[in-house]
Amino acid sequence: MRPLRLLITIAIVISLSFGFEAQAQDSSVSSEYLIKAGFIYNFANLVQWPSNTFAQPNSPIVIGILGEDPFGTILDRVLEGKKVNGRVFLVKRLKSALDLKECHIVFVSSSEMAHLAEAIHLVKGMPILTIGEIPGFAKRGGIINLVLEDNKVHFEVNVEAAKEADLNISSRLLALARIVQEPAADGRKTE
Repeated sequence: MRPLRLLITIAIVISLSFGFEAQAQDSSVSSEYLIKAGFIYNFANLVQWPSNTFAQPNSPIVIGILGEDPFGTILDRVLEGKKVNGRVFLVKRLKSALDLKECHIVFVSSSEMAHLAEAIHLVKGMPILTIGEIPGFAKRGGIINLVLEDNKVHFEVNVEAAKEADLNISSRLLALARIVQEPAADGRKTE
């Protein structure tokens, strides 16, 4: 009887320790996306869209999430009750890349790596702030790439892509960013 109790106790302790480890991993993932949600809110404050972008003076800023939603409810909670220039936020989970055109900000999830070129091509030249978390996102034509390095979230900005989208990015934001460029068509970096 004692060896059975001992085995059950060991099994319970092991399962609890795995549960705590999973919670710690979930916590680090949720804190990463809490930080990323804060970045998205601040980007909306530091980017200026062309005056004809919004139908009405109080039209919401539509944020689309393309691909698997890594935020869960975090982004909705961070943006709840917040406004930028009198505009509230509306978060949409997009079913396809064709829905991108309804958005002012698009977060491209890492699950969309295989479809990245298509998504960037669909919004090229439109006043849509593209934000990604895919390695090389900004170098491939996205505007802002959120990069996790040493457990800290940093960001890269493709200034040329922002200009093509007719978006004005605050110098305060650019001062904190790593500026990247797309390679030229022949593979060399542009100056």
